[in-house]
Amino acid sequence: MTRRQLLSLPLAAGAAVAASPASIRFGYSGFVWQNNVEEGIRTAARFGFHGIEPFRQHILPYIEKPQALKDVLDKAGISLVTCSNGGPMSVDFLDPAKVQQTIDDHARFAQDFVRVFGCRHFKINLGRRPEGGPTDEQLRTMARALNELGKRTNAFGVRLAPHPHIWSPLERSEEVEKVMQMTSPGYVSFVADTAHLTLGGIDPVQFVRKNYSRIIALHFKDTDAKYRGYSGATPTQEQHRKENLYRNLGTGGVDFPTIYSDLNRRRFRGWITLDFDPPRPGEGTIEENIEHNKKYLMDVLGVKL
Repeated sequence: MTRRQLLSLPLAAGAAVAASPASIRFGYSGFVWQNNVEEGIRTAARFGFHGIEPFRQHILPYIEKPQALKDVLDKAGISLVTCSNGGPMSVDFLDPAKVQQTIDDHARFAQDFVRVFGCRHFKINLGRRPEGGPTDEQLRTMARALNELGKRTNAFGVRLAPHPHIWSPLERSEEVEKVMQMTSPGYVSFVADTAHLTLGGIDPVQFVRKNYSRIIALHFKDTDAKYRGYSGATPTQEQHRKENLYRNLGTGGVDFPTIYSDLNRRRFRGWITLDFDPPRPGEGTIEENIEHNKKYLMDVLGVKL
C-alpha cells in the first residue's frame, strides 16, 4: 500500500487524516511533574509520547550539565520538545531599561542549553501583563527585543517562538497582530496555544489558518464548552484559582478535529505539546489525565502513538 493510499483510509468518525510520526510529533508538558522531570520523561515515554516540554525553573539541576538530562531522554527514547524560559532570569520585554538583560539571558540559555538537545524552537513566555494592557510603545519595545533575540538564536539554528498567553502582554487579538506585523518572519515564529487563544477571545481555528506560516509549534489544551467562540473579557486569575480554566481534550471549548485536519492538509511538520497544569483535587491523577488525552488523540483525531 502506498503512503497516499494509506492516508486516504477513513479513521474514527469526524477524525482528521493521521500524519506520519515524521510529520507531527506529540509531546507532554513537563509542568505536570513540576521538579520531577525524570519521572515525567519516563511516564511520557511509557504512554507513547515523542517528547516532553519542561520549564526552565524545573530543570535547574541540569542547567550546567545538559548532557545528564539528555542521557535520561535518550535512555527513554524521547526528545526534549523545547524548554520554556523561567526561573532566575530576566523576562521583562517591555521596560527599555531591562530589555537588553532579558535578551542576553534568553540568548545564553538558548545557546548553552536548548540548542544542545537539537530543539528546533525556543518557546518563551513574555512576563506579566501591565495593568490596563500594554501600550503601543511597549509593544514596539517588545517587538524590537524579539527581533534582536530571534536574530541571535537563529544564528545557531534555534527559532524564537513567543507564546500568546492570557495575563501576559500578548493576550488579545490586536496585541498579537501588532507584534506579528512588527517582527520578522525570518527570526520570530509563534507557539499557538488553543486554550490561551480561546480564553483571550481569539478563535484558534482562524488564528492557525491565518498565521500558519508563522506557527512553529502548538499547545493543545481545552476549555469549558462555554468558551467556544468566546469574545468577552479574559477570565481573571481569581477565576482560574477557583476553577481550572484549562481542561482535558474533548471538553468542548476548542475545535480540535478542524485544527488537526487543517494542519495535516498543510503537511505541518512540528511539535504539538499537550500542555497542562498538575491536576487539582478532584481532577483525577496525572496518569488518568494522560490516558484520557491520549485516548482523545487516538480515537477522535486518529493520531498514532
